[in-house]
Formats: sequence, C-alpha cells, structure tokens
Amino acid sequence: MAQPQQPDEAQAGARPGAAAGRPPLGVGMVGYAFMGAAHSQGWRTAGRVFDLPRRPVLAAVCGRDAEAVRGAADRLGWAATETDWRALIARDDVDIVDICTPGDSHAEIAVAALEAGKHVLCEKPLANTVEEAEAMAGAAEAAAARGQVAMVGFNYRRVPATSLARRMVAEGRLGALRHVRVTYLQDWLVDPQFPLTWRLRKESAGSGALGDLGAHIVDLAQYLAGEPVTGVSAMTETFVRERPLLSGASDGLSATADGAGKGPVTVDDAALFTARLASGALASFEATRFATGRKNSLRIELNGEKGSLAFDLERLNELQYHDGTEPGTYAGFRRILVTEPDHPYLDAWWPPGHGLGYEHTFVHQARDLVHAIAGGSRPLPSFADGLQVQRVLAAVEESAEKNSVFTPVAS
Repeated sequence: MAQPQQPDEAQAGARPGAAAGRPPLGVGMVGYAFMGAAHSQGWRTAGRVFDLPRRPVLAAVCGRDAEAVRGAADRLGWAATETDWRALIARDDVDIVDICTPGDSHAEIAVAALEAGKHVLCEKPLANTVEEAEAMAGAAEAAAARGQVAMVGFNYRRVPATSLARRMVAEGRLGALRHVRVTYLQDWLVDPQFPLTWRLRKESAGSGALGDLGAHIVDLAQYLAGEPVTGVSAMTETFVRERPLLSGASDGLSATADGAGKGPVTVDDAALFTARLASGALASFEATRFATGRKNSLRIELNGEKGSLAFDLERLNELQYHDGTEPGTYAGFRRILVTEPDHPYLDAWWPPGHGLGYEHTFVHQARDLVHAIAGGSRPLPSFADGLQVQRVLAAVEESAEKNSVFTPVAS
C-alpha cells in the first residue's frame, strides 16, 4: 500500500489570481450529476484559492443527452460539451479526464484515457470488480512510465481534520494501534417506494451500501491507520428486495404506461464486517442506507496504546484527541478545532475559527492532483490504493455469502 499523503507539507499559500498566468491544464469530465457537480466546484475554485503551478480550465463535459449536458455545462461552468466520452478523450484541449459515471463504465473510460496519453481522476469505488480494478491499476502503472498520473476520488482524505489525524498517527502519538471502528450511516432508502435507480442494480453499481459507503470507510481507515486490511468476516442484507421501476428509463427496466411495475434490487442495503489490519489491530465497519434519521453520518475512531483519535463528518472541522500519557487526573478527550493556518490545507482559506464544508474536499482534491501533475509525482490515493479497497470489498462479499450463522443453544 502506498505511503499516505501529507498534503500540508507541500501546500502553497493563497494568492488570488496568481494562477492566471500559469500554463493551462484542460479538464474533461464524463458525467455531470451529483459527483459531477461536486468535482466541477473543485475545479472552478482550486486555482482561485491556491497558488497552483498550472491553471485548471473546464474544457468540456460529457453526457449522453445533448440538451441535458448543455444545461449542465452552462450551470457548472464548462466551456464545451460532448455526447460521446471517446470524443472527449480525443480533444486536444483535454489533459485530464475526470470520470464521474456509474462504476460499470469506469474501467473502459479510464483505460482508454490513459492509453490516449491523458491523466485520469476516477470517482470511487475504482471499479465494479477486482478484475476491472486490476486492469485499471495496470494501465495506470504503464502510463506512469510515460509521465501520466491517475488518482481515485476518495475525497474524505481531503478533510483537514482527517489529514491532521493521519499526521498525528504517523508521528506516533497513538503508539501501536489496537482498534479502528468506523460507521457510515444514511437513510435515503428507508422508503420502500423509492424507485429502482442504477445504484440498486449490481450490473451498474457493483454493490450497494458496501461499494457506495463501504469503499469510503475502508479507504479512510487504511489511510489513517497507515496499513491495509488483511482479513474480514462479514454479513450483508437487502431489506427491500423489489422497488418501483423508473418511468421513462432507458435501461430496459422502464415502468408501464401507468407507472406500475417493480424490479428486483440486486445489491446489499447494509454491510457489517469485522477486520484485521496488517499490524494485528482489530477493526469494525458498518455501512448502511437504512439508518433512519441519519443523512450522511460518517464516524471513525482509532485507539492506540498511547492515545485515541475520533472524527465525525457532521462536525468536520473538529478532531477529538485523547493523550493517554497524561495523568488520569487531567486526561480526557479534547477538541482540536482544525482551522489554524498550520493545519492541512488551511493556510489558503479563512482566519482561524472560520470552518470549511463538504465541498472544500473537492477543491483540495483538485489542488493535490494539479500539484502532482506539475511536479511529476504520483498522487494519492493511487489506482493501486483503489485496487486494494476493491479487494477488501470483494472479500466482504465473499465472506457474507459463505458466512455460517450459529444458533445459540440453551445448556
């Protein structure tokens, strides 16, 4: 597993407008929905906040519906549109291909872009299968020899508080790691009448909560711990097994004229698994889209022989730290408000105490990728890191399929 990135070590200060005279770096994006909007925000803003060595230019965005993609381009700030991703890759003004599509198209687009000489940013999870992820990692390795870079979009690494947590773990503040526990809870599928979207079909999404949310927390746990998951034991469940079909869908699963009809849900709704890290530390993971009342609740805690760290995405400007070497009389978890200029990324933003939000993680992602391209370094997380996460997800699915359930017997 690649060594974790320490973004604050090479971070440039903010000089608004300083990047205007720098060489342009043309970005072409495939997909323009939720993630496309978030990535667009990152590309639009990075050069206005950070003093970048090259100037990101939103060259073209791609989508299958010409009218819809034109509207997205106008709304999100893209100069041109394409309706075929192959045409996007072929454009001379595109240096980076940013992939924000469902997982079933990641491998084909990424490999083609790398073979065409482009840099690539691909949303997580890297692919739908280990085999696809292996092909992507192989293509990225070959492209690296030609000076190209490839990065996976695990944006929660770019929260200043998680970057600070990684620095503190690397400094040895927790000592030998004992436990990691992570939960990622959402509730947007609780209603059984929610329609059968692509995220609920294995052929397009690969998996359900496991890939959508579990990929994030597996990567974040490995990043903060600085070591990989080496074994898992898992359970998954699909609570609502049929859902209403989408009216007017173009994938062969359209509803009838009166809106009737249901189709099978072929992915998990929730995944729960325990794991062991390379050092022997124990970990637990829970990912669900059925936690009623939880909208985007990600929490991680690390316990070591000398201290503990805890992070909650709903309080993303804060890090909880316990120094176990202090006398018990005064010891306890304390809040670190991660807004100081010497904290990761923050010398480019606001005065201390003025917090950042979710969208800033995509600005930091764009910043790090531009620096890697200009400096000839490999950005993290790499496609190899994405492949490692994919292998963990596959192991969770395999374990869940084979897991034996033992019924307690009264003595």
